[in-house]
Amino acid sequence: MHPADALTERLGLAIRDRDLLAQALVHSSWLHEHPDAARGHNERLEFLGDAVVSLAVSEALYRRHPNDDEGVLSARRAAIVSTPGLARLAARLDLGAYLFLGEGEAQRGGRVRPSLLASAFEALVGALYLDLGWDAAREWIVGWAADEIAADSALTTLKSPKSRLQEHTQRTSGDRPLYHLLEAVGPDHEKQFRIEVVVDGRVLGVGEGPSRRIAETSAAAEALEVLRHERQAARVARAEAHHAGETLPAPDAVAAVTALPAAAPGDPDPATEPSAGS
Repeated sequence: MHPADALTERLGLAIRDRDLLAQALVHSSWLHEHPDAARGHNERLEFLGDAVVSLAVSEALYRRHPNDDEGVLSARRAAIVSTPGLARLAARLDLGAYLFLGEGEAQRGGRVRPSLLASAFEALVGALYLDLGWDAAREWIVGWAADEIAADSALTTLKSPKSRLQEHTQRTSGDRPLYHLLEAVGPDHEKQFRIEVVVDGRVLGVGEGPSRRIAETSAAAEALEVLRHERQAARVARAEAHHAGETLPAPDAVAAVTALPAAAPGDPDPATEPSAGS
């Protein structure tokens, strides 16, 4: 059985070059452990796929949202081709199950890591483009991301977790979130960063990732989730107090949480701002 057979069946496409498709599934950590078992790892295909995905999504958004200006279209595209956006598309395909990962990478949760899934999705698209051509690759991308392309989300929900958290803190306290590096471990080519975010003197989130930017955005996503839970708890408490005939004043912290902007639909925990290929 060819290494790409299972994914080929899942894709439902007439793949001609299965070796190329298999290469799209090979992480550099696996090739390092099995140097003679594949034609190469998937990073060059990832580079190509990044451009193909961006163009296909840009064209589809341009046609689907004729009344949006350049800024809104850019925000819509960023929400789809960002690392969390591509990771969602990859998870929908269960792409992680098909990847060839080194033992250490697999043990560290590589099959579900958003940055790795997003990169693998771009590599897959790069292979489809080379094998089947632009029209077939574009059709598959647009079909696979149809829900995201058609969504009429408000502009505020398209912004990254870091942007939404900063807007919240500037509106409620005038300050910016503070990001502190807790640790950076591992060799240079596999370094993992752990960062906490502090809002109004409180640690509200801790994030991890292969870069400081990714770890910071993961921490911001966790902080937004904490603030949303606090907002919900405050509303419940005020509703219960109202039914009991009591007056429950809203402290400054609760009032600030109430002003929190809406969350983006489908935000994953480890979110990031740029695309995986950026």
